[in-house]
Amino acid sequence: MFRELTDEQWSFIEPLLPPKAKTGRPRADDRKSMNGILYVLTPGCQWQDMPRKYGSYKTAWRRNKELQEKGIWEKILREVYK
Repeated sequence: MFRELTDEQWSFIEPLLPPKAKTGRPRADDRKSMNGILYVLTPGCQWQDMPRKYGSYKTAWRRNKELQEKGIWEKILREVYK
């Protein structure tokens, strides 16, 4: 069963995420998007089956791709296993 990030887990992950842009359209809520990404990756469901409460699955997919390309997932895992 999927559990959303706790406050403690979020306080660990949030500083490792890329900073928000100072200009342009504000990006979707980071915590909500991260919970959506983890919802999809944990049980292995398809992106379009992600519950709507986590926002747009397209946004979550793009955010996950960005985290992979920028090495953020690797950075998070390195910090977890320090």
